[in-house]
Amino acid sequence: PLLILSVLYMVFTNIFESTIEHYPLYLLLGLIMWNMVVKGTQIGMNSTLSRGPILSQINIPTEIPPISATITSLLMLCFEMIVFAMFMIAFQIMPTWTLIILPLIIGLEFLLVLGLALPLSVVNIKFRDTQFIWGIILHAGFFLTPIFYTLDILPEKIQSIIVFNPMVQILNIARDVTIYGELPSIEEFGVPVTMTLLIFGIGYTIYKII
Repeated sequence: PLLILSVLYMVFTNIFESTIEHYPLYLLLGLIMWNMVVKGTQIGMNSTLSRGPILSQINIPTEIPPISATITSLLMLCFEMIVFAMFMIAFQIMPTWTLIILPLIIGLEFLLVLGLALPLSVVNIKFRDTQFIWGIILHAGFFLTPIFYTLDILPEKIQSIIVFNPMVQILNIARDVTIYGELPSIEEFGVPVTMTLLIFGIGYTIYKII
């Protein structure tokens, strides 16, 4: 994330820094949280396939590998958040009491990643091209999620569609409570919760059916 931050910061700093307060922190937090989606789903997608011989010999729930992969991505995020905290100190930005909301947001993202990793782990067994297709989806998702820009620069029609991406609100809320000391409204918090639970429910259902 730090290497990607360096590249994106050099590219976009002159475009967005004047309009986005504390842009380096804004960008870094977006990269860190998006990285959890990428790592969690990619590791989770291959988790069951790579552990096939073990699962066939040991009677353990098949949900364990994708859950383990999601936990791994969560631990990676925690280590990266330590680096983020160092950046906040370097930029002399002190978090407020709103930071206590951040664990809830991270927990919500964990559920979202798990809801994606579960179906991907079984679909990838039957269709090996899944990993390549998912890689393209992740690349598209990177640009369709406000990681290095703000949502309001997009046309309203596009905003009305992208807003249903739960990572949009998850990122916005994480930045508000961490960098800007602002609490989300009930509506702002309700959208990602609803969408995450919906994605997790659909993902788990697909996992069980397949």
